[in-house]
Amino acid sequence: MATEPCLPGHLYVVATPIGNLQDITARAVAVLAGADLILAEDTRTSARLLRHLGVRTPASALHEHNERGRSQAIIAQLQAGQAVALISDAGTPLISDPGYVLVREARAAGLPVVPVPGASSVIAALSVSGLPTDRFSFHGFLPPKSAGRRKLFGQLEGQPGTVVLFEAPHRIADAVDDAVAVLGRDRPACLARELTKQFETVLGDTLGQLADAVRADANQRRGEMVLMIGPPAGTVADDGELDRVLSVLLEELPTRQAAGLASRLLGIKRNAAYARALELAPSD
Repeated sequence: MATEPCLPGHLYVVATPIGNLQDITARAVAVLAGADLILAEDTRTSARLLRHLGVRTPASALHEHNERGRSQAIIAQLQAGQAVALISDAGTPLISDPGYVLVREARAAGLPVVPVPGASSVIAALSVSGLPTDRFSFHGFLPPKSAGRRKLFGQLEGQPGTVVLFEAPHRIADAVDDAVAVLGRDRPACLARELTKQFETVLGDTLGQLADAVRADANQRRGEMVLMIGPPAGTVADDGELDRVLSVLLEELPTRQAAGLASRLLGIKRNAAYARALELAPSD
């Protein structure tokens, strides 16, 4: 197997498949094979992938319980000229996975940190959700208790973009119920489950529909979950309509007037129209 030489003293942040092993990139395989060391969230999980790829690079565990203690030793290995690849159990490292401390310290030490992009459950879920993707925010795993979840949903209630969250399967039904209680049954939403795996499902349209579907089918309470909640009605115009209207109005009117008229024409909130108008207005 041909390998891409890894540069000495470089830390490579390597995305791996979230389910379907065919989603590994050729560059990721080459980097994993060419590195001096692979840092894996769970070496037992990564061993299956590395065997499948035919990669024999030594692997060592780097997870939330040992990352702070191990980072300086790894920095020393990088400074000594070793090429190190960082992977998580699935997807892109650091996205609700370990690695932040190591990457921060490597950059602080002036060491090159190189992304090797690939699968991400956040981006994969958004791409099939049918929710707005021009603006979104990711908030990791929901709090484990109802009070914490409801507080977070209240804080996110007026977000102008789509909100992306992770949730454990044994809590998903309660979590969606909490979202309904705070945001209402009609709030646009989508649940992507087991993406790229055999039992992949994408459920959606509204929180109310999700709540009913998850309670009715035990299969929808199994596996890896990405919960997405769209912005409230009246905060965005679909299919770039706001941009098209504003681009015309801004040619003739001041920014504030253009935003006000766009708000009335499209039936969206004035603040949302004004914020976008500021982004589109030509600079003086």
